Amino acid sequence: MIITLGIVYGDIGTSPLYTMNALIGDAGGVHKLTENYVLGCLSLIFWTLIIITTIKYVLIALRAENHGEGGIFALYALVRKKKKWLIIPALVGGAALLADGTLTPAVTVTTAIEGLKGLKFGNSIPIPNQRAVIICTVTILLVLFLVQRFGTSSIGKMFGFVMILWFGFIGLFGLYNMSHDWTVLRAISPVYAIEVLFDPHNKVGIFILGSIFLATTGAEALYSDMGHVGRNNIYLTWPIVFTSLILNYFGQGAWLIKKMYEGHELSTNFNPFFNMLPNSFYLFGVVLATLAAIIASQALISGSFTLVEEAIGLKILPRMRIEHPNILKGQVYISKVNWLLCVLTIMIVLYFQNSHHMEAAYGLAITLTMLMTTMLLYEYLSDLVPKAVALLTVIFFGCIETIFLITSLVKFLHGGFVTVILTLAIVAVMVIWYYGNRIRDDLLDESETVSLLDYKDQLQELSKDESVPLYMSNLVMLAKVKKDYSIKREILYSILDKKPKRANVYWFVTVNTTNEPYTNYYTVNMMGTRNIVNLQLFLGFKTDHSINLYLRQIVQELMDQDIIDEQPQKYTTMGKRNIGDFCFVVIRELLSPNTLLPAWKRALISARIFLQNHTTTPVQWFGLEFSDVKVEKVPLFLKKRRIPVVDQKMILNPKDILK
Repeated sequence: MIITLGIVYGDIGTSPLYTMNALIGDAGGVHKLTENYVLGCLSLIFWTLIIITTIKYVLIALRAENHGEGGIFALYALVRKKKKWLIIPALVGGAALLADGTLTPAVTVTTAIEGLKGLKFGNSIPIPNQRAVIICTVTILLVLFLVQRFGTSSIGKMFGFVMILWFGFIGLFGLYNMSHDWTVLRAISPVYAIEVLFDPHNKVGIFILGSIFLATTGAEALYSDMGHVGRNNIYLTWPIVFTSLILNYFGQGAWLIKKMYEGHELSTNFNPFFNMLPNSFYLFGVVLATLAAIIASQALISGSFTLVEEAIGLKILPRMRIEHPNILKGQVYISKVNWLLCVLTIMIVLYFQNSHHMEAAYGLAITLTMLMTTMLLYEYLSDLVPKAVALLTVIFFGCIETIFLITSLVKFLHGGFVTVILTLAIVAVMVIWYYGNRIRDDLLDESETVSLLDYKDQLQELSKDESVPLYMSNLVMLAKVKKDYSIKREILYSILDKKPKRANVYWFVTVNTTNEPYTNYYTVNMMGTRNIVNLQLFLGFKTDHSINLYLRQIVQELMDQDIIDEQPQKYTTMGKRNIGDFCFVVIRELLSPNTLLPAWKRALISARIFLQNHTTTPVQWFGLEFSDVKVEKVPLFLKKRRIPVVDQKMILNPKDILK
């Protein structure tokens, strides 16, 4: 539960820092506030947290788990067999959530650090201006991204105790300010929420919901982080978090109403979250808010890792190296994603310069993600409850989220275009990878898959043919051999056709990653020979995947059992060495120019192959950086080929030549 508080609730837990501030801005400033406007805003916040976060996500979405994992891609994995078009909301929603993850760390950390601006520590002012705020924010973000590689468990334990203090702090001082005006509890009535939408003091009308939505932006991250902490821990901790949030929001509202009735002139540059604190707790509150803002960033970062891992498994994104810092499979670290998020987040801080500009852009992409999640939830719920009930449930949430999306569109010109551009860029990568794969598989010539059994005689003859120079003692082909011995033709094309590769032993190695952390075993099928090995490696997700280390041990064991012949080496620095040299062959596909395809399909498949060849390579994936590796380019032939036709009229006989 402590780890859950440290990982999951950072984003939604720090929303009181900026939500009421944004609503004051919508009213036109503090001098435009009225009691009914404040009560209406509180009512909207209360019911948004009840309907969207509590009912939709905690009570419904968290039940849609895929082997313990949550998030929009886990939900898609549960329903993808129902309808092909469901991939579209999955792509759009996942991309929008990843894009919004770059803005969350920026806005939360910047908001908190701005609370320190101008504060004296002794005789000095460490953060005198906005430039110092930016420098401090960028430094904190760099440190945060640096510690990601140590895993969410160690981070969660450290952050968890801070968040316990944070939720206790905001709840206590919210309750303290409510004690001066208990009538603020009237805002629990939804009547005030409806009235404020048509209140003449509400200058933005229904578009006020764009700022209200800031109170629940962390709900989707809560679902994505389920795999890191477990569903039951979220069930147990959410009531505590919800109570603290409501107490703080209502405390801010009570403080604002009290100041209005007392006739206090409020500065236009203030934050009700900080200003409602007693002077003796102000500095402590700012420091604690800064720590909580850092933790808020963690929820989106760890959630992004989970989303990307699920997308890779669903063949929506290219393969990337995934690390598991702890023995729990749900806790992952992806270096490329971590540093890409880091660069984009820092660029956003440098571009917007202050939290006010960031708040104007915040939340646009996440509303889109929530709407896409709702669409997928219908397919999931329709198997559990009558379809009419599922449809009514989805229409209810969909209408509310559509209104939130429309009201958030006004943020586009105020900075929302940044997250929209990022969303479109991520969607483009996903579309290229997913649909490039589908088109490739649909058009792949059936003759491109062959049975390894049909070629074992040729391989044995080649191994004995001394007229062909020995290529290597052990030729290792990294290839997936299925249970029926089917294998891509290009693998055997590399051995037999390009330039015959004679070897003492041919290894066809398939690496299978298991769900257990430290699995390491193998199976061998010699197919009735002594030099053709169908090797199936089974490695746990935390086990080193450097297959060259395992292969030497396996070779020795097979020799000891007289399954393969020894390979004595005449020249060696290792004494009596009976294992020969190894060469690992990696196949790199290139689209054949003879493939006849429409221009858009050719472009899509070519882009997919480009991504495959320029992301994590098999050499990196299998730890072969220091091994003898040969990367071979082979043509990718698809069904439709351009066959040259020879015009017989152009063939000249000798008499024609003389003429």
